[in-house]
Amino acid sequence: MKSRLLPLLISAVAAATLLATAPAFAANECSAGKTLNSDRLTVATGNPAYPPWVMNDAPESGEGFESAVAFAVAERMGFDKSSVDWVRTSFDEAIQPGEKNFDFNLQQYSIKPERLEVVDFSEVYYTTTMAVVVREGTAAADTAATASSLKKLKFGAAAGTSSQPFLEKVLQPEQATLLYDDNADVVAAITANQIDAIVFDLPSALFVSAVQLEGGKLIGQFPVENNEAPDNFGLLMAKGNPLKECVDEAIKSLHEDGTFKDLEATWLADATGAPVIDMDK
Repeated sequence: MKSRLLPLLISAVAAATLLATAPAFAANECSAGKTLNSDRLTVATGNPAYPPWVMNDAPESGEGFESAVAFAVAERMGFDKSSVDWVRTSFDEAIQPGEKNFDFNLQQYSIKPERLEVVDFSEVYYTTTMAVVVREGTAAADTAATASSLKKLKFGAAAGTSSQPFLEKVLQPEQATLLYDDNADVVAAITANQIDAIVFDLPSALFVSAVQLEGGKLIGQFPVENNEAPDNFGLLMAKGNPLKECVDEAIKSLHEDGTFKDLEATWLADATGAPVIDMDK
């Protein structure tokens, strides 16, 4: 018995020794040697960074949708959490052409043709949904997150924005939508109780409900397939960054295994109080 156990014990000790002396991570073959700093991944976000994208302005915590996305992408590229460094940039600064002090930057950047002329974007990591905003203390605040309930509300929208065709073609409320010159007028209208509710893409709805509209409340967000003109967010990189193909591979795999859906549910639905609206009820 002893003669058989001894080699096993020796092997176990050797394995433990190797693990103890091994590097904290191993960059995968694709990303090795392509990052700004050797054996580390440098990620940028805003200064400050706001929830629900980054919670408590602390991206290193992994809390918040984009903070969690960054660490998920890093892990797929072979970088553990301790091998990720965070830097801060303004939104406009990062879009400018030229060298970057980061490997990728995420601040809800929409992928647009004019931006692609001076920077690169990864594959899409998030596609915006449309969300309903009401005011606390009104009858509309108790509306269920179902299509049939929302149809009964009086909506307002800025003429010519994506909100107008969404209401007309998708939700089709029972009362005619009141149209205004711009979004500021729409916010003023709901404040004056001229309308019950407004719809914006989720990032805008979060800002309106938290900053622009006193007592703003999110009822819910529509399934992404109901958004006819969504914005697609990508990780921003310097033009010609060789790391792009590695980032794209990581993002595709995170879509395929449902990781991004789980992160959206945690940080953009549960944490914001904006459940996905049931279109069948």
